[in-house]
Amino acid sequence: MIRPLLLALATCLALLAGPGQAQNAAPKTLRYAFPIAETGFDPAQISDLYSRTVAAGIFDAPLEFAFMARPFKLRPNTAAALPEVSADFRSFTLRLKPGIHFDDDPAFGGKKRELTAADYVYSIKRHYDPRWKSGNLYILENAKILGLSELRKRALDEKKPFDYDTEVEGLRALDRYTLQIRLAEPSPRFLYNLADGSFTGALAREVVEAYGDKVGEHPVGTGPYRLAQWKRSSRMLLAKNPNYREVLYDEQPPADDARLQAIAQMFKGRRLPMIDQVQISVIEEAQPRWLSFLNGEQDLLEGLPAEFAHLAIPNNQLAPNLAKRGIGMLRVPRADVAVTYFGMEHPVVGGTSPDKVALRRAIALAVDLPREIALVRRGQAVPAQSPIAPGTWGYDPAFKSEMSEHNLARAKALLDLYGYVDKDGDSWREAPEGKPLLLEYATSPDQTSRQLSELWKKNMDALGLRIEFKVAKWPEQLKASRAGKLMMWGVGWSAGQPDADTFLALGYGPNKGQANHARFDLAAFNELYERQRRLPDGPERQALLDQAKKIMIAYMPYKVHVHRITTDLWHPWVLGFDRNIFVRDFWKYLDIDAALHARGDR
Repeated sequence: MIRPLLLALATCLALLAGPGQAQNAAPKTLRYAFPIAETGFDPAQISDLYSRTVAAGIFDAPLEFAFMARPFKLRPNTAAALPEVSADFRSFTLRLKPGIHFDDDPAFGGKKRELTAADYVYSIKRHYDPRWKSGNLYILENAKILGLSELRKRALDEKKPFDYDTEVEGLRALDRYTLQIRLAEPSPRFLYNLADGSFTGALAREVVEAYGDKVGEHPVGTGPYRLAQWKRSSRMLLAKNPNYREVLYDEQPPADDARLQAIAQMFKGRRLPMIDQVQISVIEEAQPRWLSFLNGEQDLLEGLPAEFAHLAIPNNQLAPNLAKRGIGMLRVPRADVAVTYFGMEHPVVGGTSPDKVALRRAIALAVDLPREIALVRRGQAVPAQSPIAPGTWGYDPAFKSEMSEHNLARAKALLDLYGYVDKDGDSWREAPEGKPLLLEYATSPDQTSRQLSELWKKNMDALGLRIEFKVAKWPEQLKASRAGKLMMWGVGWSAGQPDADTFLALGYGPNKGQANHARFDLAAFNELYERQRRLPDGPERQALLDQAKKIMIAYMPYKVHVHRITTDLWHPWVLGFDRNIFVRDFWKYLDIDAALHARGDR
């Protein structure tokens, strides 16, 4: 599907250039699986984690998170140095490294195409183009880049194509390699947005114009990998980009981490990427994904399925039979939330009147969270007290709230108080006005989703509320959710940057249909969100974050269930594995011991 012969060409070039490899050796390939299908690879259209992961290895943002640094920190990527930032956090000036080139593509007419500041101007503008329906536009619009929202409005009002050629004050290429971004308001954490290749990575205008609406099927970037093969919702093969610039392994791990110190020393000075190919399968069911890893068909199990935790990591320790095979194990708390959202514009569960708030809070209180963590998640999660996740600035580990409370008696009392009672004697509660009350929960056909649905059914039966389940593949549910067509849906939300704003954005009114799938819109919350966004980190901002999260808990547009813990397993021939929760394209930092791999596969 992707550019014939690319894979063969990339493999040949990798074999010629690969360190320590004979020219007739098989390419080093990392094999692992996604539990959910991708949707496409255009940064202006991506809104799911799995597509983002692939795109992050293809497209380059100006900055990146240092892979082994703890605490997390930014460093230059295509930028020559960290940006110049004005004292008021409204102006950001970046200078790019010259000599960075895009991967070869027919759209360039056979010429080498250098990355320039204008490419970042164009790529950021694409999020404002109504044609692409960017699910991440809210991030940039919240930052208020001068002139871009007005340019978008003009295209919408005049029903004309977006004008990429009009220069705006807030986004300019000052010269071939210098990019300047200017904002209407202070944004002390704006630079985080420039460290995600799947969001602000550079595309070439020629490529977008050549492929049009199919540009997501033909990603062409300056990153370490290219998309060589793609069978939608089944398999992706990324091959080393022969045009990738010289980048050498130079990580600075924590001084007290002996394992990472040894890896950093072993790889220091090696040219990246070290792996020739990354083969990603889509295996939605947990059991075949687990067995595929055990049988050596996958080199890495990214995210041990919870139902196999008792086999693989009893008492959260690697099982002896796996340790004897040399399998590695790493457990990392995720900066994420697993939530159920309520459609705030839905006539059954939405609205801010006291009776509707009571209904949502009662439903949340009836969720048997201890049982969910023990039986469905197998202990691989911790109860959430608020929408703000660990690993982000603003998270308070001492904060406790009703978000984690399971109290069926209190839930029933709330419903009784506001008139949600059984009026016709059929044992099911009706709405206060006497109409039938039926909850509809969107879910997916995989085993974990089925188990969660079974638990939801038991919880709602105990509360006296009818519930039905709308089953569809995850990409289909995502499309319906963004259009505001779902009553309730259980999803995860992962931070792309180490800051609480990522999670409060779920409740910000102007983010409806983007981050804010619940479509919550409350003036008091919006005002707090906007104020905290303009402040640097410190006690004043923390106080606003605390107020904002308490409003989300009180109105309950989201029942936040848990913060998950990821356990990764890898075979001994995978070298250099670590997890930085803000680095998606981790493959470029790994290597494969080909000899050990060959022995291990037999």
